[in-house]
Amino acid sequence: MRTALVIGTGLIGTSAALALAGRGVTVHLVDHDAERARTAAALGAGTDERPEGRVDLAVVAVPPAHVATTLAEAMRAGVARGYLDVASVKGGPRRELEGMGLDLSAYIGTHPMSGKERSGPLAATADLFEGRPWVLTPTRETDTEVLNLALELVALCRAVPVVMDADAHDRAVALVSHTPQLISSMVAARLEDADDTAVRLCGQGIRDVTRIAASDPRMWVEILSANPGPVADVLAGVAADLDETVRALRSLQSSDESKRQDGADGIEDVLRRGNAGRVRVPGKHGTAPTAYEVVAVLISDQPGELARIFADTGRAGVNIEDVRIEHATGQQAGLVQLMVEPTAAPLLTAALRERGWSIRQ
Repeated sequence: MRTALVIGTGLIGTSAALALAGRGVTVHLVDHDAERARTAAALGAGTDERPEGRVDLAVVAVPPAHVATTLAEAMRAGVARGYLDVASVKGGPRRELEGMGLDLSAYIGTHPMSGKERSGPLAATADLFEGRPWVLTPTRETDTEVLNLALELVALCRAVPVVMDADAHDRAVALVSHTPQLISSMVAARLEDADDTAVRLCGQGIRDVTRIAASDPRMWVEILSANPGPVADVLAGVAADLDETVRALRSLQSSDESKRQDGADGIEDVLRRGNAGRVRVPGKHGTAPTAYEVVAVLISDQPGELARIFADTGRAGVNIEDVRIEHATGQQAGLVQLMVEPTAAPLLTAALRERGWSIRQ
């Protein structure tokens, strides 16, 4: 691939353009908002000048509701040898294109499974897709050259290609992406009118659950409008669990011992099923999840403290598998939770204590 046209310079389009431009591809940038295209070009994502001839690949990175019409316009103009989109839903846009009577041999639907709470070109990074799944949804009509161009794009962005049926993809993202967004927003919405005293007690748990609730509502309305049925199906199952959980909690309030036991059994059931589901979430680098030991270190909120603790961990010969920071309420301090292999935890604890760090059990 020598040339590409990126149509839509938001987070995903600009990030793909940055990755391609960084690996020697000549990238042309187009957006309905010319200022966004100029911003992306200024970031090094390519040029906002139109290509003089046909490019190798056109990447359509516009909201789901506009994917089909944007693709149709580009395909009828013959701007590229191959065309793909990066929308988060796949079945609907393809059916729209089929309804327009277009030859879809030069098109393939794709979806990079990566993103941020922030949107726009200024949030883009060239490494956004590194190590992340990038779904490809070819059909029998898809030309081999176009599939190869899509695979080359994925490789240049250093993502991991995953081939799926379009409708199966839409059901999958309803479960692992779209429904979690709504549930996170619903939990965060409870905080809007909560008492200030309660909000000040927020810890890492509520931060984890509500992190993605900071996403752009307008963007998510567009995404959910393109995949409402599968999301509603998943939410119906969650609603059934919620109803049963509420019933179980009410039973725990009863003076009747058998009802309290029934309530406890109901709560335990949903928690155990949650355990079983969580185990299926892939671990580091997509491998089977690993149970790490947590070494919690008290750290002051000062420049250089994180670098120092990472350096001391490295000197101990221990690899940090993951890390979290829990900030103390009302204090310039917090806990750094270092996730390490269980066998390395005693060694790291001893080494950090020797270097003056305060370890919390």
